[in-house]
Amino acid sequence: MTHVKVCVIGGGSTYTPELVDGLLRRRHLLDLHEIHLVDHDDARLAVLGPLAARMAERDGGGVRVRWTTDRSDGIAGSRFVVSQIRVGGMAARERDEQLGREFGLVGQETVGVGGFANALRTIPVALDIAADVARWAPGATLLNFTNPAGLVTEALCRHADVPTIGLCNVPWTVKARVAASLGVTAEEVDVDYVGLNHLSWVRRVSVSGIDRTQEVLRGLEELTSTVVSSAHADGEPAWTPAAIRMLGAIPNYYLLYYYETDAWIRFQTAHPTRASAVQAIEAALLRRYADPELTEKPAELESRGGAYYSEAAAALMADLVAGTGAVHVVNTPNRGAIPGLDDDVVVEVAARIGSAGPERVGACCSGWTGAAPRPTSSSPTSPVVPAAPCASVVPTTSRSDSWRPCPSWSAASATRSTERARRPATWSSPRTAWPASTGTATNSRSAARSTCSDSVATGSSSTIR
Repeated sequence: MTHVKVCVIGGGSTYTPELVDGLLRRRHLLDLHEIHLVDHDDARLAVLGPLAARMAERDGGGVRVRWTTDRSDGIAGSRFVVSQIRVGGMAARERDEQLGREFGLVGQETVGVGGFANALRTIPVALDIAADVARWAPGATLLNFTNPAGLVTEALCRHADVPTIGLCNVPWTVKARVAASLGVTAEEVDVDYVGLNHLSWVRRVSVSGIDRTQEVLRGLEELTSTVVSSAHADGEPAWTPAAIRMLGAIPNYYLLYYYETDAWIRFQTAHPTRASAVQAIEAALLRRYADPELTEKPAELESRGGAYYSEAAAALMADLVAGTGAVHVVNTPNRGAIPGLDDDVVVEVAARIGSAGPERVGACCSGWTGAAPRPTSSSPTSPVVPAAPCASVVPTTSRSDSWRPCPSWSAASATRSTERARRPATWSSPRTAWPASTGTATNSRSAARSTCSDSVATGSSSTIR
């Protein structure tokens, strides 16, 4: 197997230590020999580069860390290129969040008008990066974390000539917490995960082939049992037991922006933007990162959000290198996975990671149309939105040759076929867990947010991000 180089575009992100930590923990699976951080911000690189180098040295050496403002130099020879950029920086995120507020709409940086403004600003830059990857690292895989991940990944898959997979930490976080609540490992859990990035549902949970969906949903209802309305005491919208019963599924946190739009607008009217809070968090983190004695990711990084970010990225890379056939939830062209949607629409679904990239594990139920009636706190008994789960989404070992995530996958994978080695997937222990349905609900305000807390939900959008 050829030595692996990973290039990180947006290496000046405050998330970079999280990613580096995950890569170093899987360096033997990856045969990782180099991490190259790229950013246009010299000042940030001067902080993040040395920290990443100290982390690699503490890990025992063997992994070279470099940093540069020259994108072509960073990309050249890479096996993987991770994109975690934020075009315009945090000031642009602030404008995105304020845009909706200005017109009495939800102000958010990945969905709604703010998310669309973000996409219009970001997609041209993402395509430029992809062109550089095609030129300087033929056969490399581009892993897109850049928000809005669904739209950016769709643009890359439609218009770039490079194998691309979109990633988000939210599916990994949900799966890890479900596994912990059931007292099993994440490897034992399969989820029927369907939707778009940040707009998705888990409709079925099975453990070693046994359906445990109802047990998980009962636990989630108990977790939110003291939330009697759609808002916390401070007015922030939250899931209620009635909403969970109505949906019959585990909802992505971002769905609250659509299910409880009025409540979110009221909350935003009285509270500052998330961007303003993140700016203060990032300033503190950069001061901490500059400490020459710091040789590992600090605990303070958790306040930035993005739980399991490194797990989602590093585990996927390891499984792509080894061709394990492990199932990951990724953003990839539909190709019939969700009936009723065009093949080139990028969806967030489970896919088997094989030697040719993501491969469909089965079509979702034909009853699923993607249409979601909007429940409100005044009508908690609205019809269930997600269609009933079906067996067709359970992972299988067969491959549908008619389904490929991006046109460039086949050619790229052919050049790497001799490098594949079968190795087991690796999962880390979750930091927090939902209580099982037999448990008691405590501190329900913070617990209710753990489904996909604000910090977790916004955490998938970093640099600079």
